[in-house]
Amino acid sequence: MLKKRIALRDHSAESALFMRRVLFCLIFVIVLLSVLFANLYYLQVKQYKQYTTRSNDNRINVLPIAPPRGLIYDRNGYLLAENRPSFDLQLIPEDVKNIHDTVDKLNKLLNIPDDEVTQFYKDLKHTRRFKPVVLMSELNDQQVAKFSVNQYQFPGVSIESHLTRYYPYGDALTHVVGYVSRINTSDLQRLDAEGQLSNYTATRNIGKRGIERYYEQLLHGKAGYQEVEVNNRGRIIRTLKVVPPVPGKDLYLNIDINLQLQAMSMLKGKRGAIVLLDAKDSGVLVMASSPSYNPNAFVNGISSKAYNQLLKSQNRPLINRATQGTYPPGSTVKPLLAIMGLETGKITPTEKIFDPGWFQIPNTKRKFRDWKRWGHGWVDVHKAIEESVDTYFYWLAYNTGIDTIHNYMSKFGFGQYTGIDIHEESKGNMPSRQWKHMRYHQPWWQGDTISVGIGQGYWTATPLQLAEAINILANNGKVITPRILNSVSANGQKIEVPPDIRKPIKLHNPKNWTIAQNGMYAVVNDIHGTAHRAFLGADYVAAGKTGTAQLVSRADGEAIRKDLAKRHRDNGMFVGYAPFKHPKIIASVALQNAGSSYPAIMFARRLFDSYFARNPESTSHE
Repeated sequence: MLKKRIALRDHSAESALFMRRVLFCLIFVIVLLSVLFANLYYLQVKQYKQYTTRSNDNRINVLPIAPPRGLIYDRNGYLLAENRPSFDLQLIPEDVKNIHDTVDKLNKLLNIPDDEVTQFYKDLKHTRRFKPVVLMSELNDQQVAKFSVNQYQFPGVSIESHLTRYYPYGDALTHVVGYVSRINTSDLQRLDAEGQLSNYTATRNIGKRGIERYYEQLLHGKAGYQEVEVNNRGRIIRTLKVVPPVPGKDLYLNIDINLQLQAMSMLKGKRGAIVLLDAKDSGVLVMASSPSYNPNAFVNGISSKAYNQLLKSQNRPLINRATQGTYPPGSTVKPLLAIMGLETGKITPTEKIFDPGWFQIPNTKRKFRDWKRWGHGWVDVHKAIEESVDTYFYWLAYNTGIDTIHNYMSKFGFGQYTGIDIHEESKGNMPSRQWKHMRYHQPWWQGDTISVGIGQGYWTATPLQLAEAINILANNGKVITPRILNSVSANGQKIEVPPDIRKPIKLHNPKNWTIAQNGMYAVVNDIHGTAHRAFLGADYVAAGKTGTAQLVSRADGEAIRKDLAKRHRDNGMFVGYAPFKHPKIIASVALQNAGSSYPAIMFARRLFDSYFARNPESTSHE
């Protein structure tokens, strides 16, 4: 029997194979370690700065701090817009065991409005549990006191304070100071376009109207920030650095709050506007528009219902009648038209025409009636201004033509923006042939010119434009842009804003200024003047011009009906200045549907009296 042969193992071969495998694994491990160390070198050395920055970005948050808004004062230092502490009730969800039960108890204690409770639960769904959620805003002193006494019962609930805008004079200054309100989408888009968006990341409100909007960049200030360390859940661990915000600058206005309040008191229950200018630099002492509205309602967001009531009101309280209200100027512009006639040679100081009580365009039947039905007899330019003779200015307008009237009156600012430092302003309308063709697709008729000759027809102007024009006349052609801002407070020092002096109006014969001024003097001081009775007994010498603007056409010779609807009655107008020789103050008053100019004259008289009573050094008997 043959025995099976047993194969012997080749130990040398197996050892060689094993060594090759070990060597391969060793090389493989070395390669992997090399890759690992290379990557570590790349990350820790080459990319150190980049990843350190990323790490810090994840670990460190920058929280913006809103700057305190600048304050607004009147010319005498009375505070017109301030920042008051406001208190919000807030709740940190993770610190409250039963949120619904806590809210119910707080509601019973503080009587929280239903809409705020609803908003709280909406915000709660989108807020991290360690971050506070506002339950109630604008707590009053009584509510703050009640909660403070019972705070121990509500762990996780606290009161947070912040500054909010407040206007102590309410509706008296709305159309001047304006107001701030919540930043909306259009505000964000505008700020982004202006490169200012980063400065508003912590700001709730922004200027919407008036001075608050026009000087927003001065009032807002510069935002600060704090660097805080946070964990991976976004919870703040500690504060690393704080850079305080730079407060906004304080503004001092030309407004005299005492005169402003008096003007608003006189306008109460009426529709109209009053403007008083400083004759020296065109500083706006008074800009009163009635009716008005309370700006404080807009600061924290006005309800849709309340806003719609303002928007749909027939009295249009949202309109600033001093700068946006456009009225036919009426006879208030007759001194300016007289200067035009003298300059163009259409009239002379001594030339007279006969006024039978009407004017008639040659070869026509229509008669344009004078306010005095039986006429004024023989009239020169001085008497025409003093007694406001319509017929004289019908005749002047007919002989001058609309082209010349348009050119000359545009020099006085009609049909143009005054450039005042608020955005809410209308240009009014200084009509021309081109304007009528574009507006109505009709030619200009001679009858259109006759109406313009007494400040009616298509001619409209704002009370501010009238004040500016009379200031130009009183100062012999000197033109200064009306300005509300007086000075800016920076680093504890008041920096005055210089007046914006524009190119003056120069006449071929400077004596023509005096002729128009003397006519306005006679209006107030001569026995036949249309404002003589209102200024009797004044401690100063004033000059002025009355005016009425007819809103409803009447047949020839038809008297004003007593039963005419109030909204169809004539507007009452007055422009004037005082003292006569050295003007200090300019007035422009427009009262809608007053029926006559007398109430407007009396308003100006009372404001002049108040001004000179507080500034006796300005009174002149010349």
